Amino acid sequence: MSSPRIGIGYDIHRLIAGDGIKLGGVSIPCDFSIEAHSDGDVILHAICDALLGSVAAGDLGEHFPDTSDEHKNRDSAEFIQAVLELPELIGYTINNVDVNIIAQAPKLADYKHAMRENIASLLGLDMNQVSIKARTNEQLDSIGNKEAIAAQAAVIIIKNYI
Repeated sequence: MSSPRIGIGYDIHRLIAGDGIKLGGVSIPCDFSIEAHSDGDVILHAICDALLGSVAAGDLGEHFPDTSDEHKNRDSAEFIQAVLELPELIGYTINNVDVNIIAQAPKLADYKHAMRENIASLLGLDMNQVSIKARTNEQLDSIGNKEAIAAQAAVIIIKNYI
């Protein structure tokens, strides 16, 4: 019998002046935008990397390079779908996802429930299998100075047996 497999993921992007960001697939109005090749959704990018890591299938940049015009402004939900369809993940069930969002701004408390709902839907999970936690960086480094936003994700997958 196979043991559960664990994957971790991380993503960070620069914040620039703008009119909103997308996190966990949820649009959040604010005075920032995320500078990125795709939509820059650090949460979904970190989840993709965690899923890829759980089956030793590389990382997000290997599968969706930021040098490809195909991925310019691409919705990160499409990355999630493509990762879930990889042969390496066939036969596994996601047990749970745990996410840390690290951002000094904007404040995210009002959006965490919607993020959990959206991520659960994207991954075919119940809401009680998706955790979202928001943290600041206590005004330290680029994140604390509102110059960047980051996310960490951990997933546990379990092999399906018939």
